[in-house]
Amino acid sequence: MLLAAAPSPLLLGMLLVVLGSAAAAQAAPASLDQREGDFIVRDFRFQNGEVLPEVRLHHTTFGRPARDQAGHVTNAVLLLHGTTGTGKSFLAPSLAGELFGPGQVLDASRWFVVLPDGLGRGGSSKPSDGLRARFPRYGYRDVVTAQHLLVTRHLGIDHLRAVVGTSMGGMQTWLWGELYPDMMSSVIIPAGDRTMGHMTLTQAAVWKSHLEALLRASPR
Repeated sequence: MLLAAAPSPLLLGMLLVVLGSAAAAQAAPASLDQREGDFIVRDFRFQNGEVLPEVRLHHTTFGRPARDQAGHVTNAVLLLHGTTGTGKSFLAPSLAGELFGPGQVLDASRWFVVLPDGLGRGGSSKPSDGLRARFPRYGYRDVVTAQHLLVTRHLGIDHLRAVVGTSMGGMQTWLWGELYPDMMSSVIIPAGDRTMGHMTLTQAAVWKSHLEALLRASPR
């Protein structure tokens, strides 16, 4: 597994603007093969032992899965959002085309990109759905466990080319590496809070070029 994390010199420019909830309403460019869905996990057990009969995991995907002769998905990338965002935080028109458009680093014609709404955010199950204070207390490990179930059980992916996370998603990416070290070729944590939201176009270009290099270098 290849590991890359800020603030190494290779990744100083690897953070595009981490968009908050305001960007969640934006649509991706029409040319992208965008799909949305919900996965219902039955009897989800939290780290503290509490169990919910149903947990809903909402997600957005770009592109189509490519499979080898054995039927394994070979082009999946998991992209994890920050604290106040959702999977759609990456879909602002000024950002989605730069990430997922033709010839870009996560070109949807080449990669199958999975953008989940973390447990407690967006369209996934959260306290404000109705349980409020009765919703089980949850942490990063619960969020990552739910993401793993989404990727493996629902999407049928047994190996990821990379897990990429920004801000809170970066913390979850570290846990992916700890809990499922054989599940991905690379874990990439672009940068921390102190650089968020202050990217120039030049830095964005560096971010994309470095991410592309890491994807190319990662074992299949």
